[in-house]
Amino acid sequence: MNDTQHSTSSDSVAVVSGGVGAARFLRGLMDVVDHDHITAVVNTGDDTILHGLNISPDLDTITYTLGGAIDPERGWGLVDESWRAMEALGRYVDVRPAGSGAAPQWFNLGDQDLATHFYRTARLAEGATLTDVTAEIARAWGLRIGVVPMSDERCSTVVTVAETEGAEPTDVSFQDYFVRLRHSVPVSAVRFEGTAELSATARDTLATATTIVIAPSNPVVSIGPMRSLPGVDALLASRRDDTVAVSPIVGGAALKGPADRMLVELGHEASVVGVARLYADIASVLVIDPVDAHLADDVEQAGMRCVVTPSIMSTPAISADLARTTLGAVSPS
Repeated sequence: MNDTQHSTSSDSVAVVSGGVGAARFLRGLMDVVDHDHITAVVNTGDDTILHGLNISPDLDTITYTLGGAIDPERGWGLVDESWRAMEALGRYVDVRPAGSGAAPQWFNLGDQDLATHFYRTARLAEGATLTDVTAEIARAWGLRIGVVPMSDERCSTVVTVAETEGAEPTDVSFQDYFVRLRHSVPVSAVRFEGTAELSATARDTLATATTIVIAPSNPVVSIGPMRSLPGVDALLASRRDDTVAVSPIVGGAALKGPADRMLVELGHEASVVGVARLYADIASVLVIDPVDAHLADDVEQAGMRCVVTPSIMSTPAISADLARTTLGAVSPS
């Protein structure tokens, strides 16, 4: 363990995670805590099946980021990726029968990225659980931290949108909303379908971790799917004193993605105060950026102790300092 790591490295840290923001936080956490003592419990509500392949975007974003292979410009997918398979699908567009869903091109899968989906799909077809397959993929990328899907069963995020002005609301999958529609349409509702339960591994992780961190991820569609699973909010509420959240909203805006617009469209406030109101029952502390320091009292009135520290993870040093401060907020060293 190097000198920058947290002095209580024997303590375990569970990070309730979405995709890009959580991955960046985890990367900083790895500079602070022994990797073997970190477990990311990851959203699978936006998992999908395309081309017959099982795709887990948040799991893969975390794996690729922590494996040092994420594309730094996009924040998702692999660096130095090629897209020849997707381009070749264009050959079949004109022969595809009306109503067929074959050969969709709106969801890009890179040539290297396909290998992960091939492996995951084959192993699931052999009867392996998503938990087991995710651990295998993490090991293949040289990760020592635990990467755990929230469930081994399907939990699908469904978004109600109006695709065009004046159109009747329609339900679409999260990936349809986020990728095909480029999250540019208003949202009137979000729900989570399926009979999924928190996996035994995820439950044990959250029940026994010394500290639980809710990563700076979209509260509605990254953290929300996990909270929709039976018993999760009760479990987190029972660990509230050990749970700290990092706000994904800075200065009233999301750093990446549609979290700010989505919060407003669903009747919440796109601010650190709005985040505090969503998390007050399950976390005791909210970490916010100095740009929102003037709202610290309002956060505390919403029911959470407030800690102010730079939270825009623009450098490895800032990410590590954020992780260190976040841990210290509930377990001072």
